[in-house]
Amino acid sequence: MWIVRLALNRPYTVAAMARRIIILGALSIIRTPTDIFPNINIPVVNVIWTSKGLSTEEMDKMITNWSECTISSNVSNVRKIESQTHRGVAVVKIFFQPDVKIEEAVTQASASFQSIIRRMPVGTQPPFIFRYNATDVPILQLGFSSDSLSESQVYDYVRTRISNPFGGKSRLIQ
Repeated sequence: MWIVRLALNRPYTVAAMARRIIILGALSIIRTPTDIFPNINIPVVNVIWTSKGLSTEEMDKMITNWSECTISSNVSNVRKIESQTHRGVAVVKIFFQPDVKIEEAVTQASASFQSIIRRMPVGTQPPFIFRYNATDVPILQLGFSSDSLSESQVYDYVRTRISNPFGGKSRLIQ
């Protein structure tokens, strides 16, 4: 009830406050950045080693352990290292501190791996190094099948019927 009395007793003050709220609200709406796909900075680098003919234990001993030791001693601003080793493939994830310059970190990692490639078993390919990007993670995955259509007909059907509602990157159908 006191707000009503204040508004009746001081109409110019209430009108000035209402005008100020409207102007500041409009300015904040105009200045607030909006984006459908915001920029998410996650400093993670994936390193994939391949070597045909090596078992999981051999990959772990000869490639994964060497990679982890090299990263921890030669690459700066590393927060943690995770790795998975499979037959013929080793995947090493390098998590960096939030304030790291990711381009420099990738360069350091690449230089470190080039120095140990000579110590790797014969047939080991140079590592595939790429930065993890949160915008590359799918938010929706659909599966299509048919009892009456062939695989190529299902592919053609899906290719002509599915569209990107908000534009952006082109869709990927596998």
